[in-house]
Amino acid sequence: MRYRFESEVRRWEARVRDDWYFVELPLVDSAEIHEWADALPRAGFGAVKVVARIGGTSWSTSIFPGSSGAYSLVVGRRIRLAEGIEPGETVVAEVEIVG
Repeated sequence: MRYRFESEVRRWEARVRDDWYFVELPLVDSAEIHEWADALPRAGFGAVKVVARIGGTSWSTSIFPGSSGAYSLVVGRRIRLAEGIEPGETVVAEVEIVG
């Protein structure tokens, strides 16, 4: 399963350090992933393994379920630098479920 979406890059407020940023998957996509999640390989905290892509940069990671019902994709510093992404910017991201 592959999902392509637009989302604003936001700082993860729960972190003390301010170098953790994420984008949220749409609620519709997240609901579909939640339906399939029990059959998918899972990491800790209910995370689902994915290959993510923003622009020309792809990486292996996990998406994490949040209290809003949406999954979140962490966009690390390496990715932000490679793609010239600034906090508050809207990006097009893609995640492919690894199974």
